[in-house]
Amino acid sequence: MTTQVIVGENEGLENAIKRFKRKCQKDGIIADIRRKVEYTKPSVAKKKKSEAARKRLKKEARG
Repeated sequence: MTTQVIVGENEGLENAIKRFKRKCQKDGIIADIRRKVEYTKPSVAKKKKSEAARKRLKKEARG
């Protein structure tokens, strides 16, 4: 999977870099890299997932 940004003739480099970063963010590339940088044990992942669900349910109950 490659992410491409086609730069227009009158477009500056800064704008092209900003568009590339936004596209990477949208495609989930940055999140995927952060997740793969460090190994998490299955038990820790399960605990985090459970905690996130609990937090989400609590938030839904409030609002």
